[in-house]
Amino acid sequence: MKEYLKKDQPTLFLIGDSTVKNGQGDGAGGLWGWGDFLAPYFDSDQIKVQNHALGGTSSRTFQTYGLWEKVLDKMEPGDYLIMQFGHNDSSPLDDTLRARGTIKSAGLEAEHIYNPITKQQETVYSYGQYLRQMILAAKAKEVSPIVCSLIPRNNWENGKVVRADQGYGLWAKQVAEDTHTAFIDLNTLVANHYDSLGEEFVRTHYFNETDHTHTLQEGAELNAQLVAKAIDELTKIALKEYLIK
Repeated sequence: MKEYLKKDQPTLFLIGDSTVKNGQGDGAGGLWGWGDFLAPYFDSDQIKVQNHALGGTSSRTFQTYGLWEKVLDKMEPGDYLIMQFGHNDSSPLDDTLRARGTIKSAGLEAEHIYNPITKQQETVYSYGQYLRQMILAAKAKEVSPIVCSLIPRNNWENGKVVRADQGYGLWAKQVAEDTHTAFIDLNTLVANHYDSLGEEFVRTHYFNETDHTHTLQEGAELNAQLVAKAIDELTKIALKEYLIK
């Protein structure tokens, strides 16, 4: 019966925050996440792409809201998973607005707090530990995970995009290495491309005047292109076999 119900093709699941899927993924306000433009790079007859990212979530709240459990339940052996978190993980651990922050580390730190949103005690872990939890759960289901570092914001210093190579980008890389998981340094890939185009071009073509985090469609399409290119260059994961050449 299990073989009979087995899917005829694998699924690539995308999870993350609003930079992966903004709002309902319909371009509201002219803003898009890169996950909405990744599917065209894959052969739809061979693999499905599902974007389950949700704006406002961190690596912590994507799990505590029950979103991760729903995605995990859909996964089957042979599927793939790309995760990109970090933009919201820097929030406070226990503020009264969202209480979505994580401990700033790739380590195993934990802190007991009172969550004013749920009105319950909660043990909050590091950013790295929340990533590990999802990575290990995916691997337990014979799903191949890929960790992406977060895309850079439209912040510049001395003509260069501000990178996350000493923060969430570094911690994502460390967790990937620690768990022997495929890693795409999307933060650096996008930042390098932005630098080559220059600040004025990037501000004009990829962002609006009021939002320094979420991209316009042109920016989201660029980010998706860079993700697809990076997938094609991964050496120890078969996902690239489904790319349209």
